[in-house]
Amino acid sequence: MSATLSTHVLDTAHGRPAAGIAVTLFDGQRAPLFTGVTNGDGRCPELATLRLSPGRHALRFAAADYFRSIGVPLADPPFLDRVTIDFGIAQDGGHYHVPLLVSPYSYSTYRGS
Repeated sequence: MSATLSTHVLDTAHGRPAAGIAVTLFDGQRAPLFTGVTNGDGRCPELATLRLSPGRHALRFAAADYFRSIGVPLADPPFLDRVTIDFGIAQDGGHYHVPLLVSPYSYSTYRGS
């Protein structure tokens, strides 16, 4: 059974959606399945068109590139460069929502609805 996926990236340092952050989805062997950029609401609606097989996957977010693009000064190298979230999709499929709450020095995630 296949599953659908969505994400929502929030810039917690500025209290707003992270528009323009590069997102890559990988399968369990780290082969890229999707590459996109978040929209003005911090979402990648195109992700929802994919049907994902059960197993391990990863979402990678280009956090440092995003913060630099909005003028945030970062160390070299930055504390957080790319944030990768490894997650699993169970056999029962369904919908998986994997949000990212990010700042230049921290991030968190959870399985949303």
